[in-house]
Amino acid sequence: MARDSRADIIDDDPFRASQPEIHRVHAQRDAGGTIHFNLSNEPGSNQGMWGINFQQQPQMHKGRLWHFSEEEKRHLLLATGAFTLALGLMRVGGFFGLQVLGSSAWLFTLILSMPVMLIAVGPAFILHEIGHKIMAKFYGCWAEFRSDPSGLKMGVGISAILGVVFMAPGAVMVAGTVTRRQNGHIAIAGPLVNLSLFIIGIPIGGAILLLMGTSEPLASGYLVEDGFNWQSMVWDAIAFWVSANLILGLFNMLPFGPLDGLKVKDWNEGVWLAALLVFAIPVLLWVTTPWSPMDLVVQFANLF
Repeated sequence: MARDSRADIIDDDPFRASQPEIHRVHAQRDAGGTIHFNLSNEPGSNQGMWGINFQQQPQMHKGRLWHFSEEEKRHLLLATGAFTLALGLMRVGGFFGLQVLGSSAWLFTLILSMPVMLIAVGPAFILHEIGHKIMAKFYGCWAEFRSDPSGLKMGVGISAILGVVFMAPGAVMVAGTVTRRQNGHIAIAGPLVNLSLFIIGIPIGGAILLLMGTSEPLASGYLVEDGFNWQSMVWDAIAFWVSANLILGLFNMLPFGPLDGLKVKDWNEGVWLAALLVFAIPVLLWVTTPWSPMDLVVQFANLF
């Protein structure tokens, strides 16, 4: 007789193939039973950048799913700001870009790049985490985003030095009892948001190109002799929108460490593999052929 899946709430299946124990909540419980989140690498310190508290007892919210505490809003603001700065530094090639662009052009391009990247890539990160949050709260869990100060500092530093973005801005912390299936649903919610944003970006981006009256930027840089090249900025916003959602979706579906893929695979290997391939196939084509995700946007625009 098959084991009732509801029994997983109480105990793991002793006959299930050995797998690493999976936790979504990065927390520790003291002798009094209080749960403390510890995302800071500075022992003994509860205050981080901008006076943000990185160790906070979870408080259940019984209102709307779309609810954000003041503490969570501060963490989201901090993570989004650092992520935007890192993306802007990537766009100008980090500090090495100073030799190519010159100090003035480098600074102005950085300033122009940050709002472009915020519009293009910000939703891929923020809405991904909100997807986790809403699904967790749907299953009755406490769920709030917490930034990782060490990950933010390292990510900005790597972008400044190497001109590439490799950052762990933070994650949605979840406290509560869920089944393996529900944990898989919480985990896959984020990548599914990225997939949705990728699909939505194709017709919206194509419509914007139609309004611009062009299917390619007139120049690759943001600065031109008589001002700045807004068409190139819009093109980059569309291109980074579709590509960033593919990359973030693929990265998070990898079955390692704290990534979503490990939790999804633990719930259902078939669903995990299907989701992984949905992101991996276009990224593989992008890397190995002249094709790029932006080609889908251009092809859509050319239909009209």
